Amino acid sequence: MPLSDTLSLLSGRARLLGALLLGRSAAAEAVCDRLLARWPTHPHLLATRAHLRAQRGAAEAAVADLEALVALAPRRSAGDWFNLGFLFDQLGRLEQAETAFNQALSLDPKLDRVWYGLGLTLIRQRRLDEAVTALKRNTELQPMSPYGWYQLARVYMDRQEPEEARRIIARLKGFEPKVAAQLERETGLLA
Repeated sequence: MPLSDTLSLLSGRARLLGALLLGRSAAAEAVCDRLLARWPTHPHLLATRAHLRAQRGAAEAAVADLEALVALAPRRSAGDWFNLGFLFDQLGRLEQAETAFNQALSLDPKLDRVWYGLGLTLIRQRRLDEAVTALKRNTELQPMSPYGWYQLARVYMDRQEPEEARRIIARLKGFEPKVAAQLERETGLLA
């Protein structure tokens, strides 16, 4: 890249950083638009604009940026695939969400949030046995987070396995009593 292009890109990224630091998301997105018009395959700019678009509720536009990003650099980051899967899930595009989450796991099988996202996507598809597997892996990786445990208990109730749900409620009482109480109210089970 010629020096003038390098300097122009650095200057633009400095403007982008300044807008982000000042909390000016619309201005930051406009800077990304201008920079991507000149450097349409810049991974950091695509990821940043996708994030900004998702924040303002433009999920389809964010998906377009993330699809471009993973097409350019499919092995760059498990986080890119997770973000794409998360947005697909939000949009109800469950098969695509599952594919994106699985791609993220192929890059980083220890990324707990991907297991959680995959579990939620599988629940929405009524594939409860597979959801249990994903949520169990999430809770192995994040044993003190109540989210995976909560969803796992709900799946056990859907599968007519109240004793498994009761065990989770008892476990949650040890570190998240409010979530345990919520599950007790919702399921009618007492630990």
